[in-house]
Amino acid sequence: MLRVLFPFAFRNSWARQEVGADADGKISYALPQHDDNAPDLYIPTMSLLTYVLLCALCYGTAGKFDPDVLPDVTTKCLGFQVLEVIAIRIGFYLMEAQVPILDLFCYTGYKYLGLVINMCSGITVGHLLGYGHRAYYFTYLWTATAVSYFILKVMANCIPRITSAVGPKRQFMVLGFAASQFATCWFVSQTKFLE
Repeated sequence: MLRVLFPFAFRNSWARQEVGADADGKISYALPQHDDNAPDLYIPTMSLLTYVLLCALCYGTAGKFDPDVLPDVTTKCLGFQVLEVIAIRIGFYLMEAQVPILDLFCYTGYKYLGLVINMCSGITVGHLLGYGHRAYYFTYLWTATAVSYFILKVMANCIPRITSAVGPKRQFMVLGFAASQFATCWFVSQTKFLE
């Protein structure tokens, strides 16, 4: 989680650990227990569930809770994530680079950790001082920038240095993937009932 929230502090390698290759030349990587850079779905899944519950808490404290809030927020988050993964997958296809789709869901799901931090700060400061929106957007600037930088570093190591000569440039695609995190964090924000 520290690598996602404070990626600027990590100067060591962002590349995944290779454990070997099979006869076809397909590289296998170390599991998340042995490699800090390996993607896993645990943190994104738990962060998404926590974010949905915090949104429900925010609606409830404003007196606007409806049970439909839970599936609405979940559907919005997952819908944007699926669209984002499809767009990234198309970018990889154009560059003729192979990255497993579950890895993309893992990497793009780390944004929910930042959204949880944003909601916690917005709810807490909103109840204590009445500046929930300001606290949310102040932490949003940090977490969205951190997640975007995290994706920038991770995707730069996922995409091979040599890609298709006719496809889009690698550097532009990596920057586009990072910028998409900033945008999707904004679109899935639920701030209308923060005080």
